[in-house]
Amino acid sequence: MNENTQAARLLAGPALALANAVSAGQVSARAVTEAALARIAQVDPVLNAFTDVTSARARAEAAAIDARRAAGAVLGPLAGVPFAVKNLFDLRDLPTRAGSRINRDRPPAPRDATLVERLTAAGAVCLGGLNMGEYAYDFTGENLHDGNSRNPHDTGHMSGGSSGGSGSAVGGKLVPLSLGSDTNGSIRVPSSFCGIFGLKPTYGRLSRARSFPFVASLDHLGPFARHVADLAATYDALLGPDPDDAALADRPTAPTLPGLDEPGHLRVAVLGGWFARAGTPQAYDAVARAARALDATTIVELPEVERARASAYLITMAEGAALHLDRLRERPGEFDPAVRERLLAGAVLPAAWIARAQNFRRWFRDRAVELFADWDVLIAPATPVPAPRSGQATFVLDGREMLVRPNIGIYTQPISFVGLPVVAAPIATDNPLPIAVQLIAAPWREEAALRAARVLERAGIAVAPEPKM
Repeated sequence: MNENTQAARLLAGPALALANAVSAGQVSARAVTEAALARIAQVDPVLNAFTDVTSARARAEAAAIDARRAAGAVLGPLAGVPFAVKNLFDLRDLPTRAGSRINRDRPPAPRDATLVERLTAAGAVCLGGLNMGEYAYDFTGENLHDGNSRNPHDTGHMSGGSSGGSGSAVGGKLVPLSLGSDTNGSIRVPSSFCGIFGLKPTYGRLSRARSFPFVASLDHLGPFARHVADLAATYDALLGPDPDDAALADRPTAPTLPGLDEPGHLRVAVLGGWFARAGTPQAYDAVARAARALDATTIVELPEVERARASAYLITMAEGAALHLDRLRERPGEFDPAVRERLLAGAVLPAAWIARAQNFRRWFRDRAVELFADWDVLIAPATPVPAPRSGQATFVLDGREMLVRPNIGIYTQPISFVGLPVVAAPIATDNPLPIAVQLIAAPWREEAALRAARVLERAGIAVAPEPKM
């Protein structure tokens, strides 16, 4: 097998196997990078996952890795693994567009986002920026300015948002790893629609430095991958203190990969109530399959979930509007009208409503934490449906016709509202479109959610399906 063929084969498999091959000198980082660039050139015109392909940068990083290996240096744990990031992460020498038209006028970023720096320090190779919903205010993967990112299992369907390009790129095997953001569900929704694993960490666990914000009190950053060990290794590489993010918790790092296959029983329950209503049979079949594999026979409930979701909406609208108020005044015509109208609505919300939402948030978090006295992991649907068709405006949930855009996140919003760590795990089904479950853990217990995902993966229950291209 020649090196180019081997590189393409490794690119399609687990990221850690690829990194081991590069570290062992079985394949060069250059060959892997060229295979990834060729795959992007072939498939991305269909998927529209990338907005910027940084080929010169990628080739330079790959050459540096190969030079270090030739000199006998020990390479990082992600040596030679291609990755890309949602275009709200700063990438050196590119304007950080955040899915918008307006931000293209920003000067090029002088430095990478912290999480990008950490992946490159671990040996990964950055291939560019990925499509997203405008200013992250989106669940669909649609973008008026850059075009829609498309679902790798049926390009007539949504990729999910707002990290749609991140889901499409990994689901379509353009790159093994990507980074996205999650305010109300924007890692978990694309994971579900594109059939991949995604991790939304605990609020305050990973640095957000040099990323474009949406809702500072709800924003999380995290990774996507096709395999649980790859997800854990990527998350581990992202850990660490950062004086540039004031919201980052002062906690010791807790790597997850070493204990991923650790023996020991996980106490797992299924979230009922709100999470057992309004979804389609596909969503609940996925929960049932995951529950059987994890021996979860008890149903538990969080109180006041509907109120939590409404409160998350109010905070999102108000903080998002405050962030963009000058742009709304000065350049209103350059927003996607759907985004503009929601931001304008947030600008006129009464301050008393937001104060009540924040007060309720503390109460709801306490109720959620109480559940974890008895359970390590809670299972819930990630989305109520598999990916709707692109442009679809309404769907039927619980016998009622509802708007698609605001209601895709009915199960994700209450969880990110209180910052709990979650792994979205794609559940194998006979349906042509994938769907995922949420594996929710207590604050700072990312390892529990990842261990549960690993159990499902080893049992053949959670698996990233092959893309249709």
